[in-house]
Amino acid sequence: MFRIFATAIFVVMIFAANSMAEETWKIATLNWEPYSGAEMATQGNSIQKLRLLLKKEKINLIVDFYPWKRAQIIARNKEYVGYFPAWPEEVYEGFTASPTVDWSEIGILKNTESSLRFESVDDLFKNYKVGIIQTYTYPKVIDDAVKKYPNHTEKAPNEISLLRKLATGRHPAAITDPTVMMYLAARNGIYNVETVKIIMKKELVVAFRDDEDNKDRINFFRKLLKGM
Repeated sequence: MFRIFATAIFVVMIFAANSMAEETWKIATLNWEPYSGAEMATQGNSIQKLRLLLKKEKINLIVDFYPWKRAQIIARNKEYVGYFPAWPEEVYEGFTASPTVDWSEIGILKNTESSLRFESVDDLFKNYKVGIIQTYTYPKVIDDAVKKYPNHTEKAPNEISLLRKLATGRHPAAITDPTVMMYLAARNGIYNVETVKIIMKKELVVAFRDDEDNKDRINFFRKLLKGM
């Protein structure tokens, strides 16, 4: 009788411990400093913002860093809730976008020795060679210009490559997030690039894997951000 009672107490204790345990969410991301970065103490400003939001609800956040396209593919695995930070245009089939968690910008940058004269994004691509990141899905106004002027488009695999091409005069202009470029420029001692114009502010969202296992998380997160 004592053995049965002791077993029952043990089961209750295990259940109570599990009910009080914190939930863990795992996301895939890219190195996109200062928004996300494996070498940053906070793993990035946007990652930290998401982590603090979830921590208030006793949810731990685990972050795995990959090249951007691989992050988007690996986030389809059920061990991940999705990928972050993404522009809305980068939330692909099989995923659903959260409300805005943070903000980035898209702007036109140039080599300080270059002189740019343009009236629109289309005009910029028409008259100059423009660098972009080949793995990013840009907003329509930029994507349309890329498709219209392929001979004036210089694609780079990542931000640091784009920065070096711009700094060495490979192309006179580039379109990406100025915060990222200037952060990398300062860290790498590059001082001959500058921001010409901010085209738009862009939402940064969590791309949640859109399946039955994730529905409760998606609804919970929407309510969490709405409440704030």
